[in-house]
Amino acid sequence: MKLYAFVATFITACLSFAAYADQPIIIKFSHVVAVDTPKGKAAVYFKRLAEEKTKGRVRVEVYPNSQLYKDKEELEALQLGSVQMLAPSLAKFGPLGAKEFEVFDLPYLFDDYAALHRVTEGAIGQGLLKKLDSKGIVGLAFWDNGFKQMSANKPLHMPADFRGLKLRIQSSKVLDAQMRALGATPQVMAFSEVYQALQTGVVDGTENPASNFYTQKMHEVQKYLILSDHGYLGYAVIVNKQFWEELPPDIRAQLQDAMKDATRYANAIAAVENSTALEAVRKSGKTQVIVLMPEEKKAWKKALIKVHQDSGSRVGKDLLQSIYKETGFNPAKL
Repeated sequence: MKLYAFVATFITACLSFAAYADQPIIIKFSHVVAVDTPKGKAAVYFKRLAEEKTKGRVRVEVYPNSQLYKDKEELEALQLGSVQMLAPSLAKFGPLGAKEFEVFDLPYLFDDYAALHRVTEGAIGQGLLKKLDSKGIVGLAFWDNGFKQMSANKPLHMPADFRGLKLRIQSSKVLDAQMRALGATPQVMAFSEVYQALQTGVVDGTENPASNFYTQKMHEVQKYLILSDHGYLGYAVIVNKQFWEELPPDIRAQLQDAMKDATRYANAIAAVENSTALEAVRKSGKTQVIVLMPEEKKAWKKALIKVHQDSGSRVGKDLLQSIYKETGFNPAKL
């Protein structure tokens, strides 16, 4: 009887293990923006590729629009293993202790996507992602959203027009310095709270690529959108380090392939999505779109160059100089 009981227990354990082994690996992918934004679409695209390439051994559950966690909560949730994958904006890594990522918040650092991608897709970008290892995070890729525009309930043509305004920012010392250099008062706020804050007058304006501005319906509560292209908003796709390293090597390789394809897709659609969103804002008739004149944009750049000078010690002077060299940016010419 004892032998029979042992055999029965062994068979039950084997069957249970086989049943468990047949279960797909779940990746919870949480983000804070709408489904129909560049990041939202890229997350869904990655889900499809990951499930196809692993032949169903992985299932990706995408949670958009802060369904699981808000801005300030999501990184802690990843480190605790409550979610496995995020694509937070690059400004989020400063409060985590990776201050170097705030270099992407510097105003007018990149003239175009070509200059940007020489950094994010090259040795500088890979070096930055490696800095996340010590935080229990593996950085997989950079995804674009696009270049940011200012919005407010008054037209903003010159730096003097910013005086007295309260403008929402992400938690970033560089973005704080940017708004103060323009004469505004920065207000740190979760992305999910911005629409209501604009609607109720808690803040007077904010900065966003057109896709975020439109999909979050900010055009309903902002009178002016100023095409300043003053800064870049991008994301780092990241995973929990322990989860990633415990994956079977073949699955990890398949997911890396899926991420490469999803990154190409994300960065290819970003500019198109923002252009489409901007046209939708114009057609709504609710927000007046202002195109800065060359002399106005030059005044913005001159007012903001101080942010570069003051941020070197925070983001790293060597890093900043290496990006200048890669992009051709020369603050002395402003």
